[in-house]
Amino acid sequence: MGVTRLKRKDRRNKTFSRLEVQFLKLATNLQPGSRSAQSTKDQLAKNNEVLASLTK
Repeated sequence: MGVTRLKRKDRRNKTFSRLEVQFLKLATNLQPGSRSAQSTKDQLAKNNEVLASLTK
């Protein structure tokens, strides 16, 4: 199977759609809610708890 060259317009669209997808992935912001709430069991929460108790 031969490699087909894309016309300039199609190359541009391919590049822009790839960049747009990348931008949208980076732009997703976490909304405060049950899924993005920090668990009390994860290591970061435990570390913060220990640090808070040491600074008292």
